[in-house]
Amino acid sequence: MARKNQKAPWEEEEEIIWVSRTEMKNDMEELQKLGEELVELKPAVLDKFPLSEDLREAIADAQRFKNEARRRQLQYIGKLMRTEDPEPIQAALDRVRNKHSQSTAALHKLEQLRDRIIAEGDEAIAAAIALYPELDRQRLRQLARQANKEKQAGKPAKAFREIFQMLKHEEEQEF
Repeated sequence: MARKNQKAPWEEEEEIIWVSRTEMKNDMEELQKLGEELVELKPAVLDKFPLSEDLREAIADAQRFKNEARRRQLQYIGKLMRTEDPEPIQAALDRVRNKHSQSTAALHKLEQLRDRIIAEGDEAIAAAIALYPELDRQRLRQLARQANKEKQAGKPAKAFREIFQMLKHEEEQEF
């Protein structure tokens, strides 16, 4: 007869992972800091985050509170964060933080395309039309010629800016 505390040899043993109390406290503090970052965001931005209804209400309350009440509410948010999956929330927060650099990179891409249109002419215009089919080919050609003339004459770069505005408008229309 087998003893109660022994498993059969074909059963897998469960691996016990010991976590120190300090490690648990550090994890909880990280969750509380994540909650504090969420409290600092605007409500319109928070709507895009995958949050439970209780956590969403707690964050809204914390945004209204001051001093000691806010501190206690942040601790409560940290407690609620323990039941949430922090990875999607952290990913959404990273996207919000990175939004500025993404928009800057998109503007640089448009500037490079504009410079190519002015320098190369029809080849670059064909590439731009391939990216943004709604662009007016004839207007782009006119603006490219005009930008080259303005550059040679040393006049203000009106056509230069107008090409960029056209490209930017088409980029915004895609989203």
